[in-house]
This record gives sequence, C-alpha cells and structure tokens, in this order.
Amino acid sequence: MSRKVVRTSKFRHVFGQAVKADQCYDDIRISQMTWDSNFCSVNPKFVAMIVDASGGGAFIVLPLSKVHPDSISDSLNGGLISPLKDPVVKLDGHSKRVGILSWHPTAHNVLMSAGCDNVVILWNVVHGEAVVRIDSMHTDLIYSACWNRNGSQILTSCKDKKLRVIDPRKGSVICEKDKPHEGSRPVRAVFVSDGKILTTGFSRMSERQVALWDPNNFSEPLNLQELDTSSGVLLPFFDPDTGVVYLCGKGDSSIRYFEVTDEAPYVHYLSMYSSKESQKGMGYMPKRGLEVNKCEIARFYKLHERKCEPIVMTVPRKSDLFQEDLYPDTIGPEPSVEADDWFSGKNGAPILISLKDGFVATTKNKEFKVIKSLMATTSSSLSNRQSDSVDVQALQNEVNELREMVEQLTKRVSDLESN
Repeated sequence: MSRKVVRTSKFRHVFGQAVKADQCYDDIRISQMTWDSNFCSVNPKFVAMIVDASGGGAFIVLPLSKVHPDSISDSLNGGLISPLKDPVVKLDGHSKRVGILSWHPTAHNVLMSAGCDNVVILWNVVHGEAVVRIDSMHTDLIYSACWNRNGSQILTSCKDKKLRVIDPRKGSVICEKDKPHEGSRPVRAVFVSDGKILTTGFSRMSERQVALWDPNNFSEPLNLQELDTSSGVLLPFFDPDTGVVYLCGKGDSSIRYFEVTDEAPYVHYLSMYSSKESQKGMGYMPKRGLEVNKCEIARFYKLHERKCEPIVMTVPRKSDLFQEDLYPDTIGPEPSVEADDWFSGKNGAPILISLKDGFVATTKNKEFKVIKSLMATTSSSLSNRQSDSVDVQALQNEVNELREMVEQLTKRVSDLESN
C-alpha cells in the first residue's frame, strides 16, 4: 500500500518513547473486561484507571507523582486522603451499564452519558437532573459518542452501522451516514478540524480502516485507507492544535499517527511508535499537562495487565526556546458558559490559554453546589421537628453542621473539577 507523506510536515519526525521503569505505575491490576473503552483517563494532576474487582465498577485515582501506589488512600498534592465511598451527586437514568461519559468542552457541569440501554443522556450535574434524554434514536449499542469543539453537536457511532451528527439540545439528527465501514466490527468516530469527521472501522474482509468524512457530503469519504488485518478496535485521539490524530489499537503494541490537513489526500501517514507489549487501554493527557520545554506534543498512558506506562511523544528541536509553532494557544480548563444558559441555547467558544510559561492555574475555581441534594437534606431535617417544640440551639447547630458539610463538599469537588 502506498502512503503519501506531507514532506514538509514539522511532525514527520515525531519521536515516541516510553518512560523509565521507575516512572511507571506498578502493581495495578487492570480490569479484565472486554469492553472497548480507553480504561484510563488523565489530567495534569491525576491518572485514573479501571481496575479488576469482584462485581466490577472499581477504579483507582493516583496523583501523577505517585508511581508506586502502596495504598489507594495514600495520596499527594491535594488528592484523596481516604477512599471515596459517598457520591457528591448520584445520577439515575440508565437501565443498563453506562459505557461512555464525556464532560461538555465549554459548558460548566454538563455531562453526557451513553449506556448499554442505547440511550444518551445530557445531565445538569449541579441539579442532578437529566435535562435531555435521547432514547429512541439508536437502535443498538452505542460504540462511541463525543462533542465537537464548542459542544454544539454530538457525534455517535452505533452497532446499527450508522454514524450520526446530533443536535444535543433538540435531541435530533442533523445528518447521518449508513455503513461508514462495511465490516461488522465496532466503528469509532471523532470530530477533527473544520467540522470534518474521522472514523476507524473494518472492511468487509476484516481489514482495519481509517476514513475522513465531510458531513456536508456524506456520500463518499474524502479519504479511506486500509491499515492491516489486526482485530483490535482502533481508538482515535485527535489533537486540534497540531492536526495530528493518533490511532491506538486495543491489543496492539503500537501507536500510528497521521496528520489531518485541508488539502488532498487530507489524511497523511506520519509514523508509528512500536513496543514489545500490547496495550489493554490508553489515556491521553490534555495539552496543558505536557512539558513544553521538552517539545512534548503528546503523552499517552498505556495500560498493561499489571501496570500503567507513560509514553512521551516529542518533536526533536535543537533550540531551548519556546517553540511557538508547536504550541498555539490551547483549550484551558475554564468553562465559557453556565449549564442553564447552555441548555437554554447559548453556545460558548473554548477559552484558550498560552503554554509559553507552562500551564499554571491562576483562576479561582467555580463553586460546586449540589442544589437538589442540599434542599432535600435541609427540608428532611427541618420537617422532622414539630414547630411548637423546636430546640433553637439544636437547630442552629444542625444548620452550622450542614453549612460546614457543604463547604467541605464544595472544596473537594472544586479541587477535582479544576483539573
């Protein structure tokens, strides 16, 4: 197969390297489930992994600096000081297991979930409320669901062999593509630059494929490439700052990367990182968590059976100066629109930050108050007292305790939310 390469691309020589053994996260039993998810999530402070446990549903959260977790409750850097047992808020709405969770990229406290009940729900987390429920659109298992850059659209791939671009607030289909890949194995889809869509899937002959689509003209792909005959689902990770997409196959021991441009053939093969051991899952660090002084443009967290191994992608440069062409302003952690406003129809563009001096959290974290839970707690406490025999001092103490509890919860969630 002939591969066209962008000959002038600054990413032609991206170099991937695993960190040394003493910087890996050891003695972690990664889940044995066969679910085709990443199994790992990471931000500039913490890494979370789904772990093996009877009954399932368990995960471990570690500070990035703590590579040897002798105790889950032993954490650093403002993290957990004991195992979490009580939820801050409980979101009830799915009838079967939830396989996909994704925070809105610009709206505050808006969460998307998709479950094995073929339902997509958009939550206002502060109210613990399922605001939008899309329950009759997908006729089979949802393989993937993601937001576009400003969160005004959702893209899903489904076992019913349809790719759908959805208006999330109306819960309606904007456009759809039947059989983006002819094979029966799972399809993954992500938005890339200029509203285009990149998919991974399988041919009728079970060859793995990557394709690029223009949703304004879904009839033919802009580019379709066949890669190999491996059976693992390809997980795509797209970096909007560089236009590079990384394909990580579950069960593979390699990561391929391509550059997506606005000129034919649109998807240009760059290179491949290879190793000896296969990956059970993969986490992808947001750009603000990278070391810009080392020209790091991506960092993956590769899951093995008993450990997590960071893999660093760098662009070799001789200069020690900040490389502006590698690091345009990138998406920061601050929301640009509140949940209620977004659900009412207001969109917010991402708030961008400069990485020139490395990412430093300078803004004050927004308070997180679970309104529904607080009201329920307060009203139930008060209703248990007869108005004619209220012990004023006891009531005052209880109010003070409630206030202290809310402040602690607000601080705990605010610390986590800022990451």
